[in-house]
Amino acid sequence: MFFEGLLFFVGAAMAIGGALGVVVLQNPFYSVLALVGHLVALALLFLLLQAEFLAAAQLVVYAGAVMVLYVFVVAYIGGSDEPLTPERGSVAKLGVAFAAVLLLEIAIAVIGSGLGGLGTPGPDVAPGFGSPAEIGRLLLQKFLIPFEAASFLLLIAAVGAVVLARRRRGLEELDAPPPPMTIGHASPESDAPRPEVAPQGDPAIPEAVH
Repeated sequence: MFFEGLLFFVGAAMAIGGALGVVVLQNPFYSVLALVGHLVALALLFLLLQAEFLAAAQLVVYAGAVMVLYVFVVAYIGGSDEPLTPERGSVAKLGVAFAAVLLLEIAIAVIGSGLGGLGTPGPDVAPGFGSPAEIGRLLLQKFLIPFEAASFLLLIAAVGAVVLARRRRGLEELDAPPPPMTIGHASPESDAPRPEVAPQGDPAIPEAVH
């Protein structure tokens, strides 16, 4: 029991630290790595709940496939060596205040529910909790729309990041077709003077020996 409690506090600290690193770190590459650490900590918490399939799916799907995709997106965008400089306007200050109020509300709700559960045996967990059949039923029946919406949001975010990166680098100009040539006007390359090349003799005819 002591070891499980120790693992719970370690996993909780890692999850909170990784979540804070995502929003605090200015380097996008390090922010993605902090999110990977957060997902690994969540997998540890799932193991403590005896949900082995959820922990494996968390590591394989999210910490593995999805985060590797975002690492490639960040590497493609570039600029990881340039720290992000947030704006200090009124909108930024309003966002910070809204985030602080939201964090306080979530903390009160979590602490209140946690204190209310002290001294109780806890909720009744069904025998099939965390099994593939139960997860499939929840994802494909009860939470089908949120599950598909999250998938589309991840795809839109990845495609949008690539499009914004191409606009910032000016790569769209390289993909544009060349301008059409009009009849009667030579191209700029033909107007440029060509260097004179000295005539060379036929290599098949040997030179005369003087």
